Amino acid sequence: MPAYRRLYIPGGTYFFTVNLADRSRRLLTDHVTALRQSWREVEQDHAFSTLAAVVLPDHLHVIWTLPPGDADFSTRLRLLKSGFTRRLRASGVIEGHEKIWQNRFWERAIRDDRDLENHINYVHFNPVKHGHVAEIPDWPYSTWRRYHAPDF
Repeated sequence: MPAYRRLYIPGGTYFFTVNLADRSRRLLTDHVTALRQSWREVEQDHAFSTLAAVVLPDHLHVIWTLPPGDADFSTRLRLLKSGFTRRLRASGVIEGHEKIWQNRFWERAIRDDRDLENHINYVHFNPVKHGHVAEIPDWPYSTWRRYHAPDF
């Protein structure tokens, strides 16, 4: 198998896709509270900024910016996946060493403002693309509201 090479840019902004091993399962949305708890735990211990995110039943897309001098997105994603898995195991949703995640994840370094805007739009449109909702605002597991909520 060829070695996969990742581009590590200290302080970089990245787009990630992380998939469940069994794409027919709905673990991420059915147990979104556990995912949010794991997310907060990783964010607290290994700082990053979330620019956009969407959680779908079987995969998630996120755009993170890492702190200056830090390029270790792999640890953050590993901890997010393992924290979620641990919570599901503790609550009896999964058993033993049941594998729920694909081994790898997909990442792309964001190159410029236009690239960032395109990826943010992709993230927020994804629930519509997959037929979960008819319109972007109808999906509850997204950062879309952060950018488009009315200012009261």
